[in-house]
Amino acid sequence: QYLNYMSDIARFNLGYSLAKFPTRVIDIIGPALPWTISLLTVATVMAFLLGSLLGGLIAWDGAPPILRFLLPPLFTFSAIPYYLLGLILIYLFAFKLKWFPLTGGSQILTMPSVSFSYLLELIYHSILPALSIVLASIGFWALSMRGMMITVEGEDYVTLAEAKGLPSGRVFLWYAMRNALLPQTTALALSLGTILSGSLLVEIMFGYPGIGSALFIAITGFDYFVIYGIVFMIVVTIALATLILDLIYPLLDPRIRYQES
Repeated sequence: QYLNYMSDIARFNLGYSLAKFPTRVIDIIGPALPWTISLLTVATVMAFLLGSLLGGLIAWDGAPPILRFLLPPLFTFSAIPYYLLGLILIYLFAFKLKWFPLTGGSQILTMPSVSFSYLLELIYHSILPALSIVLASIGFWALSMRGMMITVEGEDYVTLAEAKGLPSGRVFLWYAMRNALLPQTTALALSLGTILSGSLLVEIMFGYPGIGSALFIAITGFDYFVIYGIVFMIVVTIALATLILDLIYPLLDPRIRYQES
């Protein structure tokens, strides 16, 4: 029985939905998974890159002093939960100003042929969910990068690069930022679970047709097989993302090579 169970898991045969029998669990998760992966990938990469760049500039001596005034907002954003920030964005930009839709991933229920107008529709509906994830995450990455840059600025190789008369921008990017990004990348791999759990709450808040909304429907409908399948897919997704980050780590750190000596 255990071997049959492991065989089904390996083939992503997660059983049938109790609430929507005879629909298979994978048929419920499959359409929702691309929505979550695309939203989470774009928002996480944007928050990581913008936060790291902003934190590096705040700590860099040659950066404009006005950037230091961004520290209080960054502290504030890093302390606000994903769902609360999502509620604020919905109230301001969707309910009051009516600049963005309140819920949904697109106004078109069924996916038409790929077109530029449909792509714009998807982007338009994903701006607020992505913005809530970015704003809630960017403070953490900026503050973390600021601490790393303060440490890196005192290293001998940075002092040597400045003594050689290299341009300040080159010293910042290729000597300070590149080395400060190494622990940031490690922190990104370790925080993927937290980011994903926050994005699921954001999807529920915005009615976004991803894994979060599917999980909410399954929980309220006591659909245990779907809940189990979604948790399993979340674990697999985090494991694959961590593996990818581990494989690209040598591109950032030349001292690490995955080969025999």
